Amino acid sequence: MAVSFDLFGTLVDVDRSSDPATAVAAALSDRDVAVPDDWASAYRERHIDAPDGATVPLPAHVSAALASRGVDAPGTAIRRAVVAAFDPDVETRDGAVEAVRAAAANGPVGVLSNCSVPNLVSRVLTRSAVDRDLLDATVTSISCGWRKPDRRAFTAVATALDVPLADLCHVGDDRRTDGRVVDRESTTDASDTTGPNHVLLEDVSLAEFPSYMEGRAWD
Repeated sequence: MAVSFDLFGTLVDVDRSSDPATAVAAALSDRDVAVPDDWASAYRERHIDAPDGATVPLPAHVSAALASRGVDAPGTAIRRAVVAAFDPDVETRDGAVEAVRAAAANGPVGVLSNCSVPNLVSRVLTRSAVDRDLLDATVTSISCGWRKPDRRAFTAVATALDVPLADLCHVGDDRRTDGRVVDRESTTDASDTTGPNHVLLEDVSLAEFPSYMEGRAWD
């Protein structure tokens, strides 16, 4: 049995910006990129058509938002600005270190996180107290292209951990994204009808997870 953990709100807490558009605008200005007067509106608009469940990398969204207002900026400057705009303080949640250690004692362990900002998950993990040597895979929606609860996101981490999806236990804090699987593909192979096991922190806390692992009879 492999275990994947959600990151934000599960293993760590971060100081999320209440106004990401303003944070991105400041970072763009610092890199001499002209910011439109109606940037807040441009940032909120949808500029890239993507399939349901797909992740649009934030630098691509920001580039398209600028282009919609006639601003042509180098992609490298936009990417650096986005990365700089999301540089949070990180607090490892109580029980996270022990939960990851308990999971690693039973099989491969990974992180599966919805995140559209490049390098953010790796930076957050580096600043956390979680032992990264125990992580066999880190999969983000920006890397695999799909956001939880899309089945393809869970399949991506199961594949990275080299287990069938049915042998994956996913631990998270959000019932909408971590507690269910959504099929959005027009055709689904019969072998893909099973999903991972889901463990929500409202049912099993991080402090309780090691005991949960010991007492669970994995099939």
